[in-house]
Amino acid sequence: MLSSAKLSWMVAIQSQSKVVRRNERKYHAPIFEPDEISVPGLAPRTVIAHHIASVRVHQMNIISPRADLQALADRERAAGHTIALVPTMGALHAGHMSLVDVGHRYADKVWLSLFVNPTQFNDPKDFERYPDTRARDLELCEAAGVDVVWTPQVSEVYPDGADTWVEVRELSKPLCGATRPGHFLGVSTVVSKLFLAAKPHFAVFGEKDYQQLAIIRRMVRDMGFDLEIIGGPTIRESDGLALSSRNVHLGPKARREGLSLSRALDAAEALTAGGERDANVVMDAVQAELASASLGTIDYFELCDASSLAPVGKTLSGPTLLALAVYFASEDAKTPDASVRLIDNRVLLPAA
Repeated sequence: MLSSAKLSWMVAIQSQSKVVRRNERKYHAPIFEPDEISVPGLAPRTVIAHHIASVRVHQMNIISPRADLQALADRERAAGHTIALVPTMGALHAGHMSLVDVGHRYADKVWLSLFVNPTQFNDPKDFERYPDTRARDLELCEAAGVDVVWTPQVSEVYPDGADTWVEVRELSKPLCGATRPGHFLGVSTVVSKLFLAAKPHFAVFGEKDYQQLAIIRRMVRDMGFDLEIIGGPTIRESDGLALSSRNVHLGPKARREGLSLSRALDAAEALTAGGERDANVVMDAVQAELASASLGTIDYFELCDASSLAPVGKTLSGPTLLALAVYFASEDAKTPDASVRLIDNRVLLPAA
């Protein structure tokens, strides 16, 4: 059975717990440092208050067998309760918790899956290095009011001899699909298995993984899954870096240079908002920002139709996705080959 290495790491959002009394009962609420997290349109302290306010007094269930989860889903549906599922691979941070908050706004119950899916890693070393923070993940889930955490075994998700796959062909080809062969085959397959097990009414995915979100929406439409896919906005640290479970592997210099992605997005947005429609001009500005990162190796930076993900022409004429992926070299002499891949994106709206 495949398993991820147990690596210690520091969570991206510095947090601690304090006991809060409400209605004579105790629960734990995460306290986020004000300068650590930002959400577009909201002041940091507003975000903190939002996270604390979302905590509910409840009993969180941790379930592993799929049959037990399916039985509970049947009971919840029979009782008239709606379920929102937040699929994750663990190593949770405030971005994941924001998706839980979205789930609370849509459904009576919020369920979260913790499963590091081996079939979506085209690089075995990347799979082995994926952070394992199960105890901390469960604490965050309980504080955020998650009702059920599903922790399946690999052997149950992929039984011996498993030979069935779900593929969304065209949307899986560009961007990450072009440089990570088989990645989205693993994603769409495991997500379909999660849907069949949890039987949710809603499923929440982050917009930072824009291509993944598009693929899941197409899969749900094509396969006739009876649920609604909801996108949650990208959560960033105060300096603009998009939150990612992989950020903890960045060295100090790579962490600073990782800001080249958000600067590139800002530069492109400023140009298009100012009336620039020449795709080459926009791409030159993006490349200049990404090239400033001495530890960075560009995987791709592309302008695509925001709906079909097809490449755009020379002139931007509608909502356009700018998608970026950059590898940052390791600064640890013991693991010189352990690069960290960061992705980010923004939908550009060229001025009329």
